[in-house]
Amino acid sequence: MRVKINGTELGVETDGDGPAVLMVHGLGGTSNFYQVQADALAERFRVIRVDSAGAGRSGVRDGISIESHADDLVAVLDALGVTSAAVVAHSMGTLVARTLAARHPGRVRALALLGAVAEPADAGRQAQRDRAAVLREQGTAAVAPGVVANALSAATRRDKPEVAAFVRELVMRQDPEGYARNCEALAGATDPGPVPADLPLLLVTGTDDKVGPPAVSEALAAAHGDATVTILPGVGHWTALEAARDTTDQLSKFL
Repeated sequence: MRVKINGTELGVETDGDGPAVLMVHGLGGTSNFYQVQADALAERFRVIRVDSAGAGRSGVRDGISIESHADDLVAVLDALGVTSAAVVAHSMGTLVARTLAARHPGRVRALALLGAVAEPADAGRQAQRDRAAVLREQGTAAVAPGVVANALSAATRRDKPEVAAFVRELVMRQDPEGYARNCEALAGATDPGPVPADLPLLLVTGTDDKVGPPAVSEALAAAHGDATVTILPGVGHWTALEAARDTTDQLSKFL
C-alpha cells in the first residue's frame, strides 16, 4: 500500500501479527531486500517494510536526509498505530535506524544492524556526490555494474549469480533522481552517536564487506558494551541476500 507521510507517498508493506518489527533498507535497495526474512518473521511478528522516500515505490521529494528518513519512519509507525518496534536496518539504513533511536528513543525497543556503515569520510562524501551526478546524467545503468562488483563478495558473484542479478535489478529499478538524492543524503550524514547501552543490539556483517566492514560493527559493539556481533565468512555488503538463511536465523534468535 501507499501511505502519505510528511507530504510524500511512501510504499509500505505489512505482514503477520504480533510485536512490530520495522525493516529499513539501504541505499539502492527497497523493501524487497528483506523478502526472505520478512516471510519467516511474519509467522511471529507484525513485519513492517517501508520504501524510503526517493527509493523503490515511494515518491521523490526535496530535503531527503538521514534525519528525514528517521522522522518518516516514526510517522509510519504512528499511521499504523504502532507504539514501538524492533528495528532491522541495512547499510545507509543503519544510520537512519541509529538516528531514529537517538531522536525518538521510546519508539525503538531493539536494534539489529546489517552491514552497519559509519559516517562517511571526506572521500566517501565526494564519491556519493559524484555518483549522484552520474545518476542524473546517465541513469542507473551507469552505476549498477559498480554496485554489483564492489558490494558483493567474489564468492557471491561466483556461486550465487541470481543474487548478483537481483542486486542489479534493485539498482536498475530505482528512480535516478531519487537515488541521486539519497546518495546526497548519505554524503551529508553525521554520526548519530553510540547506541544506548540499554537497547538490545545485534550486528551482522560479512568478512568481505568493503562498504560496512567488520571494524565498524566491532566499534559500535564496543561503544555499546553488550552487543552481539556476527561476522559471516565469504559475505559482502548485501547481507540479507548473500547469506539469507544465516541472516534469518540471526534475526529470529535475536528478536
